[in-house]
Amino acid sequence: MSTQSEAELEAQLISDLESLGYESIRIKNEAALLANLKKQLEKHNHKILDGGVLTDLEFKNVLNHLDKGTVFDRAVTLRGKMQILREGGELLYLEFINQQEWCKNEYQVTNQITMEGTYTNRYDVTILINGLPLVQIELKKRGLGIKEAFNQIGRYHNHTYTASKGIFMYVQLFIISNGVNTKYFANNKEQNFKQTFYWSDVENAVISSLSAFTPVFLEPCHLSKMITQYIVLSTKKTMMVLRGYQYYAVEKIIEHAQTSTQNGYIWHTTGSGKTLTSFKASQLLMNFPSIFKVVFVVDRKDLDAQTVKEFNNFSEGSVDGTEDTRHLVQQFSNDNTRLIVTTIQKLNNAINNGGYLTKMEKLKDKKVVFIFDECHRSQFGDTHRRITKFFTNHQMFGFTGTPILEDNAYKIGKHEITTETLFKKNLHKYVIPDAIKDDNVLKFSIEYVLKETDSINEEDTQTKQQLASPLRLEKITDYIISNHDKKTHNRAFTAMFCVNNIETLIKYYDLFKQKEEGKEKPLKVVTVFSYAANAEEKNTNGYTTDDDYYTIGTEINATHREKLDEYIMDYNKMFGTNFSTKVEGGFYGYSQDVSARVKNKEIDILIVVNMFLTGFDSPRLNTLYVDKNLKYHGLIQAFSRTNRILDERKSQGNIVCFRNLKTATDEAITLFSNKNAIDTVLMLPYEDYLKEFQLLVAKLKAIAPTVDSIDTFASEVEKEAFVKAFRELIRKKNVLGSFADFDFADLDIAEQEFEDYKSKYLDIYDATKVPKEKEEEISLLDELDFELELIHKDEINVTYILSLLYQLKEKEHAQILDIKQQIAQMEQRKSIIDMMMGESSLRPKRELVEKFINEDFATIKNAEEIDGKFQQFWDKEKQEALEKLCNEEDLIFEKLSTIISKRLYTNRKPLNDDIVKALNKQPSILSRRTTAERIISKIEKFISLFIDGIAL
Repeated sequence: MSTQSEAELEAQLISDLESLGYESIRIKNEAALLANLKKQLEKHNHKILDGGVLTDLEFKNVLNHLDKGTVFDRAVTLRGKMQILREGGELLYLEFINQQEWCKNEYQVTNQITMEGTYTNRYDVTILINGLPLVQIELKKRGLGIKEAFNQIGRYHNHTYTASKGIFMYVQLFIISNGVNTKYFANNKEQNFKQTFYWSDVENAVISSLSAFTPVFLEPCHLSKMITQYIVLSTKKTMMVLRGYQYYAVEKIIEHAQTSTQNGYIWHTTGSGKTLTSFKASQLLMNFPSIFKVVFVVDRKDLDAQTVKEFNNFSEGSVDGTEDTRHLVQQFSNDNTRLIVTTIQKLNNAINNGGYLTKMEKLKDKKVVFIFDECHRSQFGDTHRRITKFFTNHQMFGFTGTPILEDNAYKIGKHEITTETLFKKNLHKYVIPDAIKDDNVLKFSIEYVLKETDSINEEDTQTKQQLASPLRLEKITDYIISNHDKKTHNRAFTAMFCVNNIETLIKYYDLFKQKEEGKEKPLKVVTVFSYAANAEEKNTNGYTTDDDYYTIGTEINATHREKLDEYIMDYNKMFGTNFSTKVEGGFYGYSQDVSARVKNKEIDILIVVNMFLTGFDSPRLNTLYVDKNLKYHGLIQAFSRTNRILDERKSQGNIVCFRNLKTATDEAITLFSNKNAIDTVLMLPYEDYLKEFQLLVAKLKAIAPTVDSIDTFASEVEKEAFVKAFRELIRKKNVLGSFADFDFADLDIAEQEFEDYKSKYLDIYDATKVPKEKEEEISLLDELDFELELIHKDEINVTYILSLLYQLKEKEHAQILDIKQQIAQMEQRKSIIDMMMGESSLRPKRELVEKFINEDFATIKNAEEIDGKFQQFWDKEKQEALEKLCNEEDLIFEKLSTIISKRLYTNRKPLNDDIVKALNKQPSILSRRTTAERIISKIEKFISLFIDGIAL
């Protein structure tokens, strides 16, 4: 039996949609699409139009109203109503989609709509709701990866979505499928394939096949509900759609709030997007007339500010952060404030301080829904009991990634307190193995270095001395310095280092500072810690506390504060800031700045005791060094700082333990998932990935026995097979490369041979970037994702190449070279040039750098002259290229320079109108767009060649 074709898959899908109640309609082009839109809007608004129709002029006004703004702007337009003045003088409001009664919309399906833009595109299957294309389904035949469907949608964005009336910019959801695997995602051009999702059932079983996905997700009522209720329009001007487990959690909370007065909690693993889930739950609950207030409660000042910011990112102005207790009380009294974000400390103050009680007493009997962020924290104490006693008509919902269970229960007196004790029913559960299976978080790769015995009693004097031994701390510091670049892919990512106490932290920081001082590219090591006298309180049952810098009070540890001030001065010098603990709010401002710079990859290693080990989310952090006892939820929370999804290069969260936490890790994973989950959560040993790599080498050699054999490939099928085989190889190399044990000598392929294959791989990629005359000319290779982020090395740029030439020139002047040495030097020079061919960003620059080496390099007498000479050479070449572009396109030089400066500042492509204004002679209206697009393409090539990757 032959493989099901794309056409057969398309026909079956349409048939399945018809059986769900969709009207199948034939629409060939935009004209037919607009004609159908008119009829469907009339049908949907038949009551408003009193059974009538829109006149041609009225519909033209509707199209003008719809044809405005970005994808985000149009998503807002879709959810609003249009005020329209009819030709007869009547004023009415047209609705584009019914959000309150979402099942009451008009549903159609069509296929192969042809749209004209930069190229001609034909879309596979389109779902129309009230005539607007709100869901686009891109199919690939079985056997092809769905990532290729994702890439196809990317081309549609560039080619035709904005063409003419831009009606396809109204798409809210994309579906991609090859029949076997099916995923969905919101219409956000900037997202990557990692932000596509499988749907699942309420038990988190993935629904991957298109035949199973269609009746569940594409059922008309459910699809409308997802679009109207479960897409969030962020103030960052993007759309986000909830994933299956987030949807079920919100639905369970709403159902529980409507049918019960009992509490409940959501157990969703750390890193799964609890803030978005809790926001959507809060947003829907606050619209219930029976609920007076929805109060979102956090237990740290930074999370208060962070959560307010995140909520307001989802919906501008939805939350007014409580600056102090007085303000909180005002919000409770204000009927217009339906949603409040506050800390548990301020809430406690509001119901205990006599100055606020008069106002609060009037509200105590009203229905208040409390939502607790990370409900394993401080609400386990007296404050929780005071809140529940004061508000007589309350209901509480908790969110946690690591609940308190019997094994890790808090002990208050004789009582053991668990999450279930306080929040009763677990409404929905989504644990680490679920998230890993869905590609929502990464596995952990754990390596044990200089490990101690399983049981370390830090109360034992001898053990404490052993752990604090200067020799041991120095060995660990040396190990981190030696392996950090390997762990973080040459500092493409950042790391945290958690240690057992502040005294040890101080010793480590000083060691790093001493060992990195004077290096050409030192590690940027930063620290933040509390200087409160009682900051090192004993953790209950070995847990990590996360609020250490909020215990700062009148008791100050002078030594700790003095050292922190010293380290903040280092920080100020490093980043040009001016923080100090001696001014009010200075410590908080410093910690927030550290947080932002870690997230922005400006810091290499952040050393902490407890801070940032919970509640801190940075996808660019991939490594945690551990010299601290961790267990249960403290361990999972700390490890989970590393496992956020980012891109293909971030394949796992790296945990480097300098203590033997094997038993504690197994216990924690078992507690928060199940005893069979360890293999799911943890990466395999180095040797296992090595074996897999060797098998992939054999697979590659079967397709391309030598590097030269790739040149003999006559068909795209052969090239496609090579690209896929080598792509698998670089993925596995990416995983292997993060292990401390990695050595190219272990592999069945020499490093130079690997680099040569990589050059051929990039040659094929370059060929796909050659402009095509027609869309139909796009080949098999155009649909492949070459995953160049796996190849790119941050440290290899033009500056790096110059530094190698600098070293070469120093050797030349250090000694008189014989013939053999001269030949060796020439080979070294060639290898430096060849290195550029292995870097996608440097390949276009090779010819120019080679020209510099051949023409100018020999005349340089001192290595110190290289930078200056190259700068002169590069400026001259750049100026000539700019003048050539002006001459070719008849551009005004000054205006072109302004356009390029603006492009570099905003990181956005120039507007067509700006290009046209820069021309000496204005083109005809018909040729304006093609002229502007051609010039923009040349500008982008100029920037790629002369500016990107240059750090002089």
